[in-house]
Amino acid sequence: MLTVRPSVPEDVPAQRELWKLAFGDSDQYIDNFYNTYYRPDRVVVLEEDGAVRSMTAWFDTAFVLPGQGEYRAAYLYAVATHPACRGRGLAGALLAGADDYFRSLGIPAVTTVPAEPSLHGFFGANGFRECFTYSQAAPVPAERLIRSFGLEPVDARRYGELREAILRKIPHIAYPPDALRYQEGCCRLSGGGLYLAETAQGAALLCAEGMEDGRMLVKELAACPEAREQVLACLDRLLPGCANPRTPGDAVKFGMLKWLDPELESAWNWDTVGYLGLAFD
Repeated sequence: MLTVRPSVPEDVPAQRELWKLAFGDSDQYIDNFYNTYYRPDRVVVLEEDGAVRSMTAWFDTAFVLPGQGEYRAAYLYAVATHPACRGRGLAGALLAGADDYFRSLGIPAVTTVPAEPSLHGFFGANGFRECFTYSQAAPVPAERLIRSFGLEPVDARRYGELREAILRKIPHIAYPPDALRYQEGCCRLSGGGLYLAETAQGAALLCAEGMEDGRMLVKELAACPEAREQVLACLDRLLPGCANPRTPGDAVKFGMLKWLDPELESAWNWDTVGYLGLAFD
């Protein structure tokens, strides 16, 4: 018998096993989630005959639509099924049960970032459609730099406040402080961090994580265009070995959206592009 339900503390060992089998993350990385964001109700599991076979964590976010309002949105994360149980439709059953759970909480939207490009088709078959994108910023000649500046580490709450001020005019996902604390922990484990650059043209935020090849990935560079140009003009100095940073834009398909509210779904213009940003990928 299959049962989809919010998790209980006793499920944690099975969740950790699934996480490690599915993604190969270290114990430290998994610990960071359980130490910063985890609550039993923030993980949904599929149980078969008393054993946890599939799981998804979820972040309680908001889909901010300027001029229209904000909608509570569950961002699915770490969707995993035990390797021995794959190919039996358990992940699809998990997502359907999770939808019912979110509806019971009054959550009208669900978002996700597929862990691999091939999974866009799986999520598409389960009601998700492409919605969220980003662009990758190209280097800017150093001679365009107006005034030198540095990077200042910032905590998750401050990062979130500044992020909302910068992104207020575009459709985007807003993250609560505890989700950003999880991201901050991920950054620190890899030698990166959450940073603020005070340029002459305004504030710029950078979320940087180390990659396996030794380079630094800027998962988010959020700033007005003028401030972004100033950061790009000296990025090699600020974060040596940095890969092309992700910025708001529509060049790369990234995240997917599903409306659980029929009225919102029927009224939604699927040409609308949103910015999901961090994604914890």
